[in-house]
Amino acid sequence: MLWFGAIVLSEEVIFSDVVIFQPGGITLKEKDIKRKDQIEKPLGKLGVLIPGIGGAVSTTFIAGVELIRKNMGEPVGSLTQLGTIRLGKRYEHRVPRIKEFVPLANLDDLVFAGWDIYEANLYDAAKYARVLQKDHIEPVKDFLASIVPMPAVFERRFVRNLDGTHIKEGRNLRELVEALKEDIRNFCSREGISRCIMVWCGSTEIYMKQEPIHESLDTFLEAVEKNHPSIAPSMLYALAALEMGIPFINGAPNLTVDIPALIELAGRNNVPIAGKDFKTGQTLMKTIIAPGLKARMLGLEGWYSTNILGNRDGLVLDDEGSFKTKEESKLSVLDYILQPHLYPSLYKNYYHKVTINYYPPRGDNKEGWDCIDIFGWLGYPMHIKIDFQCRDSILAAPLVLDLVLFMDLAKRANMSGIQEWLSFYFKSPMHKSNLYPEHDLFIQLMKLKNTLRYLMGEEQITHFGLDYYMEE
Repeated sequence: MLWFGAIVLSEEVIFSDVVIFQPGGITLKEKDIKRKDQIEKPLGKLGVLIPGIGGAVSTTFIAGVELIRKNMGEPVGSLTQLGTIRLGKRYEHRVPRIKEFVPLANLDDLVFAGWDIYEANLYDAAKYARVLQKDHIEPVKDFLASIVPMPAVFERRFVRNLDGTHIKEGRNLRELVEALKEDIRNFCSREGISRCIMVWCGSTEIYMKQEPIHESLDTFLEAVEKNHPSIAPSMLYALAALEMGIPFINGAPNLTVDIPALIELAGRNNVPIAGKDFKTGQTLMKTIIAPGLKARMLGLEGWYSTNILGNRDGLVLDDEGSFKTKEESKLSVLDYILQPHLYPSLYKNYYHKVTINYYPPRGDNKEGWDCIDIFGWLGYPMHIKIDFQCRDSILAAPLVLDLVLFMDLAKRANMSGIQEWLSFYFKSPMHKSNLYPEHDLFIQLMKLKNTLRYLMGEEQITHFGLDYYMEE
């Protein structure tokens, strides 16, 4: 079975005699979601399509998967591979592995392809990235060298600090979209792929605000035909994927698949979408620590965050336009977690500052410093200092794996549109327009696991607990 097909542009799409889409929004009916034995089995090869396949995150992810398949590495950091899920009451002691509980694709079935603005094969790209050591790269040398990027859709004004040489040519934006779709069809035919997932691992594009052309599918498609300057390359990848029925994941903070036009297209073509901006280093720490401060009703005077980073991402973010996109993603987290409008005496006037500094000697080994000024009983000040010396791509790689596998599950379960249950993985999680995003890592994890329980017909876990102590 192939998902690929022509774009559907009718006024409504009917599945099982139930309208699940109407212009202006997506309505997902419960009976349209497949559950338990209704979920299609993950049969055949799963193509993983990656814009930015030659970057540090992509090469670390792909090399890591191959090492794991060869029993030469452990999938540390991957919820799908190592995580468990509690089912039923605590005294039942039912705690299976997630990958044994829900029907996920097997790692052996993953096949990789993608695009990059540099033509180096993945072996050379992995060496250049300097994330993995020689004893992790050499055992998978032949495998990595066999993956050569396809020419990328690229426009330098959207990523001003890069100047690629491996660029796809086209007379207009629509021609570029069709070229991407032809790349995908050729890959699927050549490798015998049954279904695909696309995950953006490319660089952060310049900051963009939503414009009228982004507000409906009709205006967006017309803008593509007219080569409108406010359509970024990442949007063209998303358009190609969604027109072919391929789920799209946005791993960067770009304005991409979160515009109303592409959300509309995802609904019409019954395709899951998720994003945005992989949650790895400093923001991961914020979504762990800030909920703890709020839980104990400790006040916040200020939170100063700075980073040093030397990889391609650091170079891109050294441009103020790309940094503005990242800054907006990182700044939004605290407000949504702390809810200063509900707790003005604790959080209304806190100062929040984020900086990122390009420092080439550090490479992918990003260092994030946080200076947190808090106050407690009677307003007495206290301080928290964090120095997180992390490895950016090592933290991101398992997120890519989990998202690929979960989005494939969502597609097979007929879950179209925004997949908010995957907020756990993102700095700026997508959400329905009349909702606010949930940033608390622990609530996000509960949301994710309860979604899995729902799909498999298990009761939701609320952690109520009092029922254990109530007499019959």
